[in-house]
Amino acid sequence: MPRSIWNGTISFGLVNVPVGLYSAVESKDIRFHQMTKSGHRIRNKRVDEKTGREVDYDSLVRGFEQRKGSYVIVEPEELDAAAPRQTRMIEIEDFVELADIDPIYYNTTYYVAPRTGNAADKSYALLREAMEKSGKAAIGRFVMRTKQYLAVVRPADGMLVLETLYYEDEIRDPKALDIPKRTSVGVRELKIARQLIDSLTAEWKPSRYHDTYRAEVEKIIRRKAKGESIVAEEEADATPTNVTDLVAALEASLARKGKRGARRPARKTRAS
Repeated sequence: MPRSIWNGTISFGLVNVPVGLYSAVESKDIRFHQMTKSGHRIRNKRVDEKTGREVDYDSLVRGFEQRKGSYVIVEPEELDAAAPRQTRMIEIEDFVELADIDPIYYNTTYYVAPRTGNAADKSYALLREAMEKSGKAAIGRFVMRTKQYLAVVRPADGMLVLETLYYEDEIRDPKALDIPKRTSVGVRELKIARQLIDSLTAEWKPSRYHDTYRAEVEKIIRRKAKGESIVAEEEADATPTNVTDLVAALEASLARKGKRGARRPARKTRAS
């Protein structure tokens, strides 16, 4: 059984559910080390930017840049005064509609499992099934590794899943971006655009999508390990640079989609 990264309880009114959190995802990125061309690893060092001398870890302190070049030094014992209270509880504060949470708030996903040896199965099942019947998700906060997290707990596939959320002030304001305002579009343009969307509509199946770039990099690494030399082929840029006729572009896209074959339309699900 995988090792839990956090153990505690979910507090549901006066009912406590002993649970453990388990990572639901794992990164598949390919990691490279920085090396010299002679094959030697590069090591990063802590260097004083003024003296150029290497600094021991024990000599380091934390500094907050209040303004350019001006720092406030904060000692560990001073940070302890602001540290969140170390509890092992996720206290449910509210129940909300899951659809009301904008996906931009989601951060990291964890599986929630009842802790063995705590007779937690019944209370875990009670919370899971009550949430399934209500169609609601639970909002709460908890502390993990000295950081306080906002989280949503929801039922999924016969279990409970917890997702940490960004706080509202961590979401960047997009007003600084040059986003075009709503404008009127032509009826014909809109009709063809919707036809194109319909032609590309399919049932969501995660297994359909793969990291093709990572697969190619792994292939290159295997070939290099065998002593092969890799030569990158130059490809012409297929991205149109000057699209002036939207209708023509949409019609061409629709025609190209028709030649490739129509995708099976997504099945409509009944409302429960």
